[in-house]
Amino acid sequence: MKHNRSLHAVFSLVLSIVLGGLLLAGCGSTTTTGSSGGGSTGGATSCGSPPKLTKSTGLKIGFSQNISNSPWRLAENKSMSDGAVAAKDILTMTDAGGQDAKQVSDIQSLISQKVDVLIIAPLTETGEVSAILAAKKACIPVFLVDRDADHTLAKPGQDYVTFVGSDFVKQAQLVAAEMIKASNGKGKIIELEGTSGATPAILRKQGFDNAIKAQPGMQIVASQDANFDRDTARQKMQTLLQAHPDVTMVYAANDEMAQGAIAALKAAGKVPGKDVLVGSIDGETAGLQSIISGEQLVSVTSNPRLGALAFQAISDYASGKSVPIWVVQPDKTYTKDNAQANLANGF
Repeated sequence: MKHNRSLHAVFSLVLSIVLGGLLLAGCGSTTTTGSSGGGSTGGATSCGSPPKLTKSTGLKIGFSQNISNSPWRLAENKSMSDGAVAAKDILTMTDAGGQDAKQVSDIQSLISQKVDVLIIAPLTETGEVSAILAAKKACIPVFLVDRDADHTLAKPGQDYVTFVGSDFVKQAQLVAAEMIKASNGKGKIIELEGTSGATPAILRKQGFDNAIKAQPGMQIVASQDANFDRDTARQKMQTLLQAHPDVTMVYAANDEMAQGAIAALKAAGKVPGKDVLVGSIDGETAGLQSIISGEQLVSVTSNPRLGALAFQAISDYASGKSVPIWVVQPDKTYTKDNAQANLANGF
């Protein structure tokens, strides 16, 4: 698993560097005019690190989405559209279809359209770095949402303004705490990880694994990447159940994968919530309904409605206010005690 993740990270970084050279060659040497960050491509020293933004309304905003394949992503897209309407800005949205190369190309297109601001939900921590740096070179301020970049390659407050998103380590720790309590600190766990190289996948694994390591009676017997995808998780879970029929818990890094795991457990003749405890993250409607029905133990929210926070950060930045390098989206824990009351907050 670690070997595959390393290969993926190296491939993404090499691809990012190669495409980045093309981006910088295409937008780093020309000069255009405009009223804000998108108006000059004269280099970082001429427009600030990160680039300045001199107007706060009527902005042309480019939003680069990494994929729109789940209720979470669709809710995020809507929140960005709603944020643009509320701010009276013009939003152009792209969808990379889960491909780093496509997302870099999408961002290149938005740069060429001379947007004033870029909002990017990067697929992986390294795959979009070249595009982030190209936007800086083009004097366009960048705001990252829901997934961050590798800080050794692109620095918040310098190469981009800020990251708007959740505390992924804390989310995983909260799930672990509920599973530890419900199992009295004993059990065998199958872990379904998110997209390799993506910030939430990395940090949710880190937070959960470290919490479980402190429990001598609990063991992670298998951990596999299921790409934050329901059907992929279902297939992976079917295979893992054959190797580990005595599993007593499943930790999925999002609700979509938890739904896939629940389907696989049922197909194997197990009763989710009784034979096997299931915990996950996101707070989707499907996850809340599974908690209410008793098939899922816990879901910690990872609120996709980031538009209001992102557009407020843009407004603050334009007016010269200090914007922290991490704008934290607050989350909460859903269990059988509050899932029904919060069903309307799902997505």
